[in-house]
Amino acid sequence: MEKILVLRGGNSPERDVSLVSAQAVTGELGRLGYNCATLDPADYPKLRELLAAIAEHDPALIFNVLHGGSGENGELQAVLEMAGWRFTGSGSKACMIAMDKYVSKLLVDKEGIPVPDSILMRYDMLSDYNDPADYQGFIERLTLPLIVKPVDAGSSVGISLVTTIEALKPAVEEAFQYCPQVLLEQYIPGAELTVTVIDGKAMPVVEIKPLEGWYDYKNKYTRGKTQYIAPAELPEAVSELLQLYAERIWQIMDLRHYARIDFRYDGNKVWFLEVNTLPGMTSLSLTPMAARAAGMSFGDLLQTIILSANS
Repeated sequence: MEKILVLRGGNSPERDVSLVSAQAVTGELGRLGYNCATLDPADYPKLRELLAAIAEHDPALIFNVLHGGSGENGELQAVLEMAGWRFTGSGSKACMIAMDKYVSKLLVDKEGIPVPDSILMRYDMLSDYNDPADYQGFIERLTLPLIVKPVDAGSSVGISLVTTIEALKPAVEEAFQYCPQVLLEQYIPGAELTVTVIDGKAMPVVEIKPLEGWYDYKNKYTRGKTQYIAPAELPEAVSELLQLYAERIWQIMDLRHYARIDFRYDGNKVWFLEVNTLPGMTSLSLTPMAARAAGMSFGDLLQTIILSANS
């Protein structure tokens, strides 16, 4: 079979998740009979060194299993496009849009899909707020609780659920450690839901139910901390609306191959949260879970992605 080069690791805060995803992908591709090799961009600090390393492998296809940072924000995708290599996942433009949670919300909102209210903060604004009381205006607009998140991070890195005004500034400072722009976002109570889209077709909806607290990094990546229901136990009309919204967002952002789109449902309305252009492939990841609910094995999922990337 053709040679596939799996990109793993990288320098983002999501490096550890990427390594686990890549282990799962590489192992399954090996079982399927593919000639697989792996490469960690973190080992090549200069771009020309990375390009030379990829060229030395001479892959027929690059399977990108990087999460976050330059591996998912469109930078690496732009380089691979210019070099003429085929790779899995969305192209550079779609990745840049999807990674920026503020921009993607604006785009989705213009299509008439509900999005939570939000306020964008820049790092150079932080010095203007020296007292927790200075954040009162944010609280009055968004109300409590609210979400604080880096604009371009994933895997729940740097995200806080803020329930008091005193906790808001520390949460903002924490988020700024990961990104120079931070989003304060209206918290939507209710069900946390996600829809994987493969080749433009929405898979069954998955509901995410942390046993304690909310779906933070610990609950996301610790086995037994969260219950997953696939397919989600929702009214049929709500499930169909979620899938419709996911497919519309896929088209709006010009996504390709596969992606995961996250929502909240408050019992009355479905709200868009964000797009993941390189969703996790670990044993706890939602995209393989959704594929299983649609009758696809992990191997089937990977083969479908490869066929799509090769077409």
